[in-house]
Amino acid sequence: MTLSGWSRWLLRAVMVIGLLFIYVPILLVLVNSFNGDRTFGWPPHDFTARWWSAAWANAGARQALLASVRAGFGATAIALVLGSMVAFAVHRFKFFGRDTVSLLIVLPIALPGIVTGIALDSAWRSVIAPLGVGKGLFSVIVGHATFCVVTVYNNVLARLRRTGTSLEEASADLGASPGQTFRYVTFPTIRSALLAGGLLAFALSFDEIIVTTFTAGPGITTLPIWIFNNLFRPNQAPVVNVVAAALIVLSVLPVWLAQRLAGPAAGVSRT
Repeated sequence: MTLSGWSRWLLRAVMVIGLLFIYVPILLVLVNSFNGDRTFGWPPHDFTARWWSAAWANAGARQALLASVRAGFGATAIALVLGSMVAFAVHRFKFFGRDTVSLLIVLPIALPGIVTGIALDSAWRSVIAPLGVGKGLFSVIVGHATFCVVTVYNNVLARLRRTGTSLEEASADLGASPGQTFRYVTFPTIRSALLAGGLLAFALSFDEIIVTTFTAGPGITTLPIWIFNNLFRPNQAPVVNVVAAALIVLSVLPVWLAQRLAGPAAGVSRT
């Protein structure tokens, strides 16, 4: 397709406007984290790093960060196991309802977070709670894993479809056992896809707030919930802004690494 000079310039202008629309608010958060004015007067008349020190000294923020990290690692571990197993099942075997299974695995990431949260809350109250298991960090991990599975599943399935089964068949023809084939052929082939899917899963879990609100038990506060709870409290705005800036950085790094590792097939966005 050949575009005229005006069409190319128009597309570039629309692209720049779109990027500015997305990233200028994020840039303002980062700049305000160094704003010396407690009320975030604009433009900043001076810059300081004292809000970063105050945020690190805040015990509530540190505990919320630890809870988010634990929930992220737990959800990522579950997603790696379930997502990769379902990907292998869908790719390697033909069975009745295979397309339906694939749809059901992907569906949770397309559902609104509040729908997923309400469904998990109802299921926990009616099924899990009577068994004596109350809400806590484990319920948050389970809730996050429902949509984190999708990122691992999509990455592994895409890698399996690209590589095929010829290398594994050659390994079997050379006398390797199924375990040896998986260790020396299959796993190295999908290793980067697993890492990319795991990084994306951790990023999704780390900044999730809606599902966490419905699944967290008493005393469980993740970093996004801590930000929301302290956003409008007096004298907490500078600290909240710093924590939000740190959250942006911590969320961007896994996504960037995942794209570098797995290429175009790495990304799935939560709607």
